[in-house]
Amino acid sequence: MRRLLPLLFVLASGLVSACTVAPISSVPTRGSDPLSGTGSRAAQQFTEVVHRVEPVAENQCRNYTRGGTNCDFLIVVDDRPDETPNAFQTRDSQGRPVLAFNLALIREAQNADELAFVMGHEASHHILGHLDRVQEDAAIGAIIFSGIAAMTGADEASVRSAEEFGASVGARTFTKNYELEADELGTVITLRSGFDAIRGARFFERLPDPGNRFLGTHPPNGARIEAVRRTVEAYRSGGGV
Repeated sequence: MRRLLPLLFVLASGLVSACTVAPISSVPTRGSDPLSGTGSRAAQQFTEVVHRVEPVAENQCRNYTRGGTNCDFLIVVDDRPDETPNAFQTRDSQGRPVLAFNLALIREAQNADELAFVMGHEASHHILGHLDRVQEDAAIGAIIFSGIAAMTGADEASVRSAEEFGASVGARTFTKNYELEADELGTVITLRSGFDAIRGARFFERLPDPGNRFLGTHPPNGARIEAVRRTVEAYRSGGGV
């Protein structure tokens, strides 16, 4: 199992966070401006969203996890040029939660509500423990598939291949559910930060629809928009998280 752990972490980070971690820069302070490639309006909008959403997300994290999780979010900008719009959640080497946004996404967002919703969504992956849950799902899949291969008399190489395939299948089994969970909690964070979650979720309308593919990593865009709408209705009626 020790050999499998790096694979499980890569699968978890890739499936829940949407991409692997590249060199990234912190949100700008005086004298440091990784947002220089976005334009002044987009940079100002992103910084405002960070200042409003981060404390709400951290408070939500503390309340939800009751002190069992590091809730000190580090929000960073992936300043590589010519990338497709993307945001992801991961942890640094000390276990601190990292929310990363690339310049393309910051430019692509049509308003602050969209940025706030994406930020709330990524923070929710950490609050809900999705990285750990995907690793657990991958470990179960690896054990099951490698065990079946071993029982059928497969050689060592075939067992190893079955283990890796099982980890991949296991990691993907519940990722659609995790995305919807993050959409729901992210909606609450967006609303509590003073932004319009329904307007923010329109970001999905400009994304390619993944459809309802078997072992796909993301649910259909329509299902995600509907989850946001239901959560907003529940929140406004007093049933928010």
